[in-house]
Amino acid sequence: MNILERINNEQIRKDIPSFRAGDTLRVYCKIREGDKERLQLFEGVCIRRHRGGVSASFTVRKNSYGVGVERVFPLHSPLIDRIEVASMGKVRRSRLYYLRKLSGKAARIEGRGAFEAEEVAGEESAEAKADEATTAS
Repeated sequence: MNILERINNEQIRKDIPSFRAGDTLRVYCKIREGDKERLQLFEGVCIRRHRGGVSASFTVRKNSYGVGVERVFPLHSPLIDRIEVASMGKVRRSRLYYLRKLSGKAARIEGRGAFEAEEVAGEESAEAKADEATTAS
């Protein structure tokens, strides 16, 4: 392993969820204003994913007050706090540029299946709390 590969491997983030084009993502970006730092949410449909190690990126599109907004995020950027997959979309393309021409209900993407990762985790913790309450009394 040469020195460039070692530096690239150090920069790659391990906390990236698996997602693909068509999925609805919540991207939390770090915004610096003066000497303060805050998180800003950008939620939209992933219309493109560019793979390439450290230089990988993805494009998210959303509608903001009737205007389409697209933003390209470097996947391994330190300015991204976290990425959450809100829902998985069922599409047959890897580049969803046709969504730029569509609006309203026509721009909706069908779901890929039951996405219950958050709900299942919430139910398990509720059951665990109930078990703890019964054992404590």
